[in-house]
Amino acid sequence: MATCDVCGNEYWMAFEVRTVGGGVHTFDSFECAIQRLAPRCEHCDCRVIGHGVEVEGRFFCCAHCARSASTDLGAMIRDTVGAHPG
Repeated sequence: MATCDVCGNEYWMAFEVRTVGGGVHTFDSFECAIQRLAPRCEHCDCRVIGHGVEVEGRFFCCAHCARSASTDLGAMIRDTVGAHPG
């Protein structure tokens, strides 16, 4: 059995996540993996679980938060999934 890096639970169905940077993490659930690996939105502080929005190296959960945090880019920031093309 493996031990979760986040909660310390020993679980026979634990899994490993290997990062591009060479890190190896063991988790017993996706919840623990999200807590350890998902970035936080720089505006509202929630975990960015989906695609999110990256602006100049800063991470946001959505276009609204990105626009709220960046006055320079304003209307250029859009959520791309399901966005209306006009």
